[in-house]
Amino acid sequence: MRKAALFLGTAFGSGYSPVAPGTVGSMLAVVVLWFLPEMSIKYWVHVIIVMFFIGVWAATECEKVWGHDAGRINWDEVVGMMISLLTLPKTGWTFLAAFILFRFFDIVKPFPVYQAQGLPKGWGVMADDVIAGLYSLLVMRLILWVM
Repeated sequence: MRKAALFLGTAFGSGYSPVAPGTVGSMLAVVVLWFLPEMSIKYWVHVIIVMFFIGVWAATECEKVWGHDAGRINWDEVVGMMISLLTLPKTGWTFLAAFILFRFFDIVKPFPVYQAQGLPKGWGVMADDVIAGLYSLLVMRLILWVM
């Protein structure tokens, strides 16, 4: 089970990237989501919820090996990026803008993103990226509304 947790926690090994593993995990999500067929929001919400709980388990196991919120753990970026894109139209500029916004919020960690990462075990690993994803989605929806 530990090997499975490490494989998932590193988003299928992408977390081992020597440069910016969080960004690599986010890019992985963008590429996969780009090529997946359009599905209902209800379906995606269920998928995100399941992936969140898988991430809590995997991140908890990964932390036992690498310590709290180790850079190699990037399943949280995949889930956060999925949230960022949840209700957006599938266009190049929306995917790029959501990616940039998500990375911004994940790196800068405005309130309460920074505080959320202090939650115990895998909960903190996942929670900060969920909130960063929600911020990104909110800003993107605002941009689309203004346009």
